Amino acid sequence: MALASEFETRVGRVLEAVCRMLAIVGGLVLVGAALVTVASIIGRFFLFAGLGPVRGDFELVETACAIAIFAFLPWCQLNRGHVTVDVLVDRMPARAKAVFGLIGDLAVAVVAGLIFWRLYLGFAEKFPYGSETFRTAFGMGVKPYYPETTYELQLPVWIPFGLSTIGAALFFVVSLYTVWRALNWVLTGRETAI
Repeated sequence: MALASEFETRVGRVLEAVCRMLAIVGGLVLVGAALVTVASIIGRFFLFAGLGPVRGDFELVETACAIAIFAFLPWCQLNRGHVTVDVLVDRMPARAKAVFGLIGDLAVAVVAGLIFWRLYLGFAEKFPYGSETFRTAFGMGVKPYYPETTYELQLPVWIPFGLSTIGAALFFVVSLYTVWRALNWVLTGRETAI
């Protein structure tokens, strides 16, 4: 017996497609960060020829890495790709493995919820737009006095916060889905292939 197993399978397919697309976008963002780094290093090497480093390269790379990390987390959770130590659990019966998997997925869901909550509050603190009604409706607090920007390039800080919050929200949704999936595995007595 499982809880809405056919619906769980359909939801899993949709989440898989969305998570895969977000992970690909995260990979492209990392490729862009790598290209900026390469261009900056080449520019430094050819200072004598009038070239130079990419202005604000460290800001671009740190922003890209933050966005990419949150783009990868949903895919990682959906595929149970987080680091685990299974020395003891691998020797247990199938249902016991499923129970430990459920416990792990519950723990990740709690942590994902905390990450999403705190990141959303950080985004709300940096986001300089919206009326008082809008901000109150979405729990964003008061509007900042001035939009915070990065030091060198003056990029608005709320943009990477917002993009990372999207990844964190999907990570939380996927974590809740994996709890549902793991509960079904416990009820059926075995984990199926992901």
